[in-house]
Amino acid sequence: MAERTPEDTLREEYFNLVPDIRRVMWYLEAEVRYHTRHILQRLKPHEKLAVKSRVKECESAVKTLRDRQEGRTFDPDRPGDYSLLDLPDLAGVRVLVFPNSRLVEVDNALRDHFPNWLGKPVKDDSGASLAPKYYGYCEKVSRKVRGEYQVDPMLLGLFWEVEHSAMYKFREVANSKEMQMHRSDVQRALSRFEAGIESFVQDYTEPPSQT
Repeated sequence: MAERTPEDTLREEYFNLVPDIRRVMWYLEAEVRYHTRHILQRLKPHEKLAVKSRVKECESAVKTLRDRQEGRTFDPDRPGDYSLLDLPDLAGVRVLVFPNSRLVEVDNALRDHFPNWLGKPVKDDSGASLAPKYYGYCEKVSRKVRGEYQVDPMLLGLFWEVEHSAMYKFREVANSKEMQMHRSDVQRALSRFEAGIESFVQDYTEPPSQT
């Protein structure tokens, strides 16, 4: 019989954790929706707020943990030394917001409700923050699995979803210098577009009706 690998051990751990992961996802989504409802109710017709939740898939979780190890590999002689509980994002929620002025409102509202969660913002190549991101425990439903929520500018958030789906199986291409440059170009362009639209809307005056 073949010896169990670290990957085998982690896959077994994952499926044991699935009930906790799902409870954290459902609870976190409900909390985020509840604590942003007052913002949603005040949105103007052109403004948007969307809440999306997800559970990290088994193979994605194993690969993410493996990539964090030295040499991006597990030590086969120590299969019990690794745990998926080291990952902060087994359950996650994204809040997509337009315009950025509303993003600040959403971020502040959720920080008030999750004051002890640790922040780790998404940054661009220059180190500038693109989106706030936080992780911590939803102790009412699980003290083992951490949850993560992220508040994204809407266009950037949708781009990241498409990018992740397209590039997940092609990490070497995604991590190449050329693709990183293209990614940065897209992120800058989308950020400028959102800022331009927001500025235009603020200065826009409704033309008088023709009667």
